[in-house]
Amino acid sequence: MTINPAFAAPCGFYCGVCAIHIAQRDHNEKLKEKLVNLYRGGTPGKGVLPNSQNLTTADIRCQGCLSEDRFMHCQQCEIRSCSQAKGYAGCHECGDFPCQHVADFAMAVGKKVILRSIPHIRAVGVEQWMRDEEARYHCPDCGHQVFRGAMRCNQCGAKLELD
Repeated sequence: MTINPAFAAPCGFYCGVCAIHIAQRDHNEKLKEKLVNLYRGGTPGKGVLPNSQNLTTADIRCQGCLSEDRFMHCQQCEIRSCSQAKGYAGCHECGDFPCQHVADFAMAVGKKVILRSIPHIRAVGVEQWMRDEEARYHCPDCGHQVFRGAMRCNQCGAKLELD
């Protein structure tokens, strides 16, 4: 596995298993449409993520939290801004973790991943954590790579509980 430093989000997300990144990487328009509906809440004008009411499939793109090409939600992330303002690579370096930024995180599955990942990063380091996250997000039944938050394998349909 090649380590991409832009995939080590300060919050503890590994961007290599992000549905936004995977949809862009694979040119998967069907997944992009599903993500738009998810983040917009399925109801026009009522976004689940802040400022997502006008989200389109063209916005479903990201090259990692620490890249210049970030998903709109990642561009406005308070956790990323806080880490950078404090001069930290991420929450794993901060003595205030978990903080109000984590408590206020908009997506429940994301908050769960953050609370799991930061202690793991502290224990094994960033590079090993990235390898562990890459290995974690595979279907236990068929081995197909899945994305963070997936409830079912899109290859074999197996129910997943990875987060």
